[in-house]
Amino acid sequence: MSRRLSLPAGSPVTVTVSPLGGKAAAAGGSPVDGVVRRSSGITSPVSRHSIGSSTATLQVSPVRRSGGGSRYASRDGGAGGSAEFVHYTVHIPPTPDRTTMASAASTDAPAAEEEVRPQRSYVSATIFTGGLNCATRGHVLADGGSRPAASANLSCKMRGCDMPASLRGGHPPCECGFMICQECYVDCVAAAGNCPGCREPYSAGSDTDDSADEEDDEAVSSSEERDQMPMTSMAKRFSMVHSIKMPMASTNGKPADFDHARWLFETKGTYGYGNALWPKNGHGGGGAAGSTTGFVGIEEPPNFGGRCRRPLTRKTSVSQAILSPYRMLIAIRLVALGFFLAWRIRHPNPDAMWLWALSVTCESWFAFSWLLDSLPKLCPVNRACDLDVLADRFECPTARNPKGRSDLPGIDVFVSTADPEKEPPLVTANTILSILAADYPVEKLACYLSDDGGALLTFEALAETASFARTWVPFCRKHGVEPRCPEAYFGQKRGFLRNKVRLDFVRERRKVKREYDEFKVRVNSLTEAIRRRSDAYNAGEELRARRRQQEDAVAAGDTLGTAPLAETVAVKATWMSDGSQWHGTWLTGAKDHSRGDHAGIIQAMLAPPTSEPVLGGEPAESGALIDTTGVDIRLPMLVYVSREKRPGYDHNKKAGAMNALVRTSAIMSNGPFILNLDCDHYVHNSAALREGMCYMLDRGGDRICYVQFPQRFEGIDPNDRYANHNLVFFDVAMRAMDGLQGPMYVGTGCIFRRTALYGFSPPRATEHHGWLGRKKIKLFLRKKPSMGKKTDRESEHESMLPPMEDDDHNQLSDIESSTLMPKRFGSSGMFVSSIPVAEYQGRLLQDMPGVHQGRPAGALAVPREPLDAATVGEAISVISCFYEQKTEWGRRIGWIYGSVTEDVVTGYRMHNRGWRSVYCVTRRDAFRGTAPINLTDRLHQVLRWATGSVEIFFSRNNAMFATRRMKLLQRVAYFNVGMYPFTSVFLLVYCVLPAVSLFTGKFIVQHLDATFLVFLLVITITLCLLALLEIKWSGITLHEWWRNEQFWVIGGTSAHPAAVLQGLLKVIAGVDISFTLTSKPGGAEDGEEETFAELYEVRWSFLMVPPVTIMMLNAVAMAVATARTVYSEFPQWSKLLGGAFFSFWVLCHLYPFAKGLLGRRGRVPTIVFVWSGLICMIVSLLWVYISPPAGAREGIGGFSFP
Repeated sequence: MSRRLSLPAGSPVTVTVSPLGGKAAAAGGSPVDGVVRRSSGITSPVSRHSIGSSTATLQVSPVRRSGGGSRYASRDGGAGGSAEFVHYTVHIPPTPDRTTMASAASTDAPAAEEEVRPQRSYVSATIFTGGLNCATRGHVLADGGSRPAASANLSCKMRGCDMPASLRGGHPPCECGFMICQECYVDCVAAAGNCPGCREPYSAGSDTDDSADEEDDEAVSSSEERDQMPMTSMAKRFSMVHSIKMPMASTNGKPADFDHARWLFETKGTYGYGNALWPKNGHGGGGAAGSTTGFVGIEEPPNFGGRCRRPLTRKTSVSQAILSPYRMLIAIRLVALGFFLAWRIRHPNPDAMWLWALSVTCESWFAFSWLLDSLPKLCPVNRACDLDVLADRFECPTARNPKGRSDLPGIDVFVSTADPEKEPPLVTANTILSILAADYPVEKLACYLSDDGGALLTFEALAETASFARTWVPFCRKHGVEPRCPEAYFGQKRGFLRNKVRLDFVRERRKVKREYDEFKVRVNSLTEAIRRRSDAYNAGEELRARRRQQEDAVAAGDTLGTAPLAETVAVKATWMSDGSQWHGTWLTGAKDHSRGDHAGIIQAMLAPPTSEPVLGGEPAESGALIDTTGVDIRLPMLVYVSREKRPGYDHNKKAGAMNALVRTSAIMSNGPFILNLDCDHYVHNSAALREGMCYMLDRGGDRICYVQFPQRFEGIDPNDRYANHNLVFFDVAMRAMDGLQGPMYVGTGCIFRRTALYGFSPPRATEHHGWLGRKKIKLFLRKKPSMGKKTDRESEHESMLPPMEDDDHNQLSDIESSTLMPKRFGSSGMFVSSIPVAEYQGRLLQDMPGVHQGRPAGALAVPREPLDAATVGEAISVISCFYEQKTEWGRRIGWIYGSVTEDVVTGYRMHNRGWRSVYCVTRRDAFRGTAPINLTDRLHQVLRWATGSVEIFFSRNNAMFATRRMKLLQRVAYFNVGMYPFTSVFLLVYCVLPAVSLFTGKFIVQHLDATFLVFLLVITITLCLLALLEIKWSGITLHEWWRNEQFWVIGGTSAHPAAVLQGLLKVIAGVDISFTLTSKPGGAEDGEEETFAELYEVRWSFLMVPPVTIMMLNAVAMAVATARTVYSEFPQWSKLLGGAFFSFWVLCHLYPFAKGLLGRRGRVPTIVFVWSGLICMIVSLLWVYISPPAGAREGIGGFSFP
């Protein structure tokens, strides 16, 4: 098989090795030894640029030997099912005995490169606006031309050389800008002394000869000439896989790139796996002395199949030593509650039947509510992931990805904000900076900020953030700092020097800290700067308008004194820094420029980075603040988005803004996965995105719709007075739901699968039939690929789209699905065509066990297409206010409308279609945010959540109407979400009953029977033991559990009853519910007193009336009952103790609420406590005088008013 091929020099050769027999090869009409064929470039279905190149493909079909069989492992199934192929690409450089063909691509490469770069700078320096009844326009900023390029290719342009370019004073050796390394430069100077790019001599006196012409033909643009890799037919339709030169820097821990072409044609050697020449010793039998592999100087080909068998994640159940007693205690308490309620019903209190009936009703509801809360906790699990396996599988050299470029799918990060006054821009800026510095491939990451208020303050703050990111992100990558939010990092009082070994760390940290302080000052001063700038421009406009009016009057023949000039009314516009009017909301509202009436705006603050790493340099050369030598200085794409708003349209609050981001990102970057964060939740663990992708890309990950991370908060008072951490929910309830069908979506810190947001069904689902859903039926919603050639070709297009179902969960045919696509998703053809691309890129690897329809390894190691004006113009059209009309956005697709808690409803819809979710608890907190520590803000937050739950209960999203694809206990958990606010009605009554009992002298039972006390003791002890076991397997503390119990009573007596009332008004009377944004703290630097200043502020709200009333009633009732018992001739201490115990239980739970009303410690005068005690005593004495106890005697312990 040593046949010489007549191939043009420089053509990338794709080799396919197949263990076919000679007869089979001969039957196909192909020569046995090799076949050469031409194939066109692989293009994306959403092609924005025509990328064409020719590749030479070599197919080698060796004769199968009888002894050893084929040595090459199977990567792809052949057409006939029996053939196995191994594809790889080898770049053949020109040699003296091979003629050079100057292709059009090589001659036009510099021109094409010059064409793309201005296009990128144009997009990144242009604001695109558009909307209803207005054309889409691109407004070029005045300072857009001076903006530095996002990245540059600093590798040598000589063909076959991957060395970094030699820069002298920051510039290449030649004025034409041709990048060349030091070794190639020395060779060129020694040969002819001419630059390969411009053919001009490097030094005076050198002449041009034929060798210079040959080198000039070899100088091509690395962005245009790329090696194409053979892939399956499905991969050809959804990816562009090129062989791209990689720099040989090994500072990032990866081995240096092996130059296949230079080894092959300089040494004429056979270098093992992926060789264009067949091994001399057949399949490796016999080699050099001491060689066990059969290849000289090269190791055994790697076992790529073994890599895929290593799991990315593992799931472990809670220890049976804890879980078994936990389940047993739940059963014991359930039985005890049953016997207790049966005893209560059989033993009424004839002296107070109304009191007995109310107490039994409340106790029965509490038992039912406890059962709903406890059943989903029967199967808690813990999960862990292995980041080393992720890097080994997706970022190491493989047969299809020989250079080890990242094969991870893209992630689009959404950050939402609406009001810069309640959500300070500095808080949002820190969140953006932490995202840009995340440990994820730069070219696979894109960040979108949704400004629903359309404020210029947010826009310019984001521009300042993009500028500061050029310093902050390289600093984080160089020194590996954590966390990568500058406010949190520089706020650390100790520990920032841990594991830091670079000598320049302290010096550079000081520089970056000073730069960050200046950045904060610039952001904080933007409000005043915008106001002053707008006033100055508006004053100038007024003068020009008055001057024009005077000129018009003079032109009309009037003198200045004959007729008075009409008063000119100038429009108070808001102006940008380049002297143009802001297209969004103005400081003084006007038509087309108010909060609910403005055009759509898109601005790419940071253009998409190049696919090649861009290494920095010395500060003197690169102009950077710190030394970035050997550090990748590329930044992810950053886009500002403000959707169009017009009067008369329902914009659906946050859910509508998120859906607008989904459509915008699908057109601009189309990452198959989406991470959404609130503006105050920053990335605390830079590897959090990788950990989330471990669950999405592991075996069975194609059934996961989202990965939810727990919410962690900063800025909470040490005692956590109002249970802001909410650890019982995030560490107990959510872990337990993870053992069922998955946790619910809580609104932030969640990685979504894009196709799941599009309303598609999972590839496989399980229906639960029979009693308690014990009979399971497996559903394969996506067709398995057939083995026939013709069937494969016919069904190739059908398998592009995931399964789609109608409202009754009946699967639609492929023709119906294609017909309904525009109707469901809107009129944008570019958006509709991006759906199969996102679905394909989110698939698992096809060589994983049990994967029927996956993607080949290396299919995503492709550069991102550059943005152009047409693409951004299409993105403007999909954020218009009328785009969602007559579509299923918000009803079935994207975030669901119609509820205040759109997050829970969105997650419920996905679980109802059969998807699963995963709860990812990282060792280091993945994300951290802020929470309202003020009592009033906290109550309003709980009110919003509870109102959304009431809406869910009275809607079709009630878990009672769930499909059979949802597990029984998962239904119970979702049903409890909509049911828990109604417990507040019974809780209010039960908190008042002790006071009524003490006032009337009656009790819920006629006598304190021993049976009653035993039942009460068993129920209380089992509750405490269950709490201890929950603390044991969840990792929370007893203090956190008790705080949660206290705030459950506080919220149940204040916010939850109001939520039930509002929900009933909306359902019955149609009264709309509106909420204000929760204010986000901007951070304080004046010590702990200022940090927790909001904790002690008392802001009165109507929600405080019920708890205050309950506390006063119980306090006064205890005083009255004590006085009655003391003055009674026959005191009934048992009734006093029974009523006082329950009143004391109520007051203990409401203690944090009472402490919040008192304000700061030490601020309440002592006279307040004195008068409070006197008032209680006076009221109790008045009650005894008005209703004296039975059997009271005159003169003995009695009293009378004069």
